[in-house]
Amino acid sequence: MGRDEIIQSYQGYIACLNRQGWQDLHHFVANQVRYNDATIGLEGYLDMLVADFRAIPDLSFNIAVLACDPPIIASRLAFDCTPAGELFGLGVNGKRVRFDENVFYEFRDGKIQNVWSIIDKSSIAAQI
Repeated sequence: MGRDEIIQSYQGYIACLNRQGWQDLHHFVANQVRYNDATIGLEGYLDMLVADFRAIPDLSFNIAVLACDPPIIASRLAFDCTPAGELFGLGVNGKRVRFDENVFYEFRDGKIQNVWSIIDKSSIAAQI
């Protein structure tokens, strides 16, 4: 995939997450996807996303920064949300928080194969 195709696919992936179109996730994510160097597979990845939306009912993935050097795309995702209870082990309990996630994705055969993610948990802790 070239740069434009990866960017277009990534934007489709983010739209899929935001509409919670789980039936379409397999169009963007490989069956044996790895997350932070652990193979969790498509089912494990889906379970993780569903749990995120359960914990954060108003979750929305917002691309703040995007850089692409095929086969890698890097994104800074900005979140402004109200988690229902705990979030990443922190008792947020309905308080509105803003935080960022820096994430790299590796595309292979047209799908996300590897994901490396770092979430700014310290900014959440500072807000609660």
